[in-house]
Amino acid sequence: MSNVSKRTEGAIEELGGKIKGGVGKLIGNEKMRLQGKASELDGKAKQTAAKAAERTRGKVEEVVGAVKGRVGAAVDNGRIEASGRAQQMRGQVRQATNR
Repeated sequence: MSNVSKRTEGAIEELGGKIKGGVGKLIGNEKMRLQGKASELDGKAKQTAAKAAERTRGKVEEVVGAVKGRVGAAVDNGRIEASGRAQQMRGQVRQATNR
């Protein structure tokens, strides 16, 4: 399962938990309210874990791109250097979008 689908699953679980908790509160069912709160927190945790995994992937991509760019510069190969820089920037974007 991809991190994007894990984030989506977490968001759905969080929303479902909020709804269940709200219904439990509305009808005075403490057990239902607490189950809803637990589902809400589980959903938030899944989203946080997926974001952390994506940030890690982004950091690896950034570092690999930086190394590739430096190798390209060292061997005077503009294509490799540019490709490395692009990869480095993709990694930075991946990290920034998963904060």
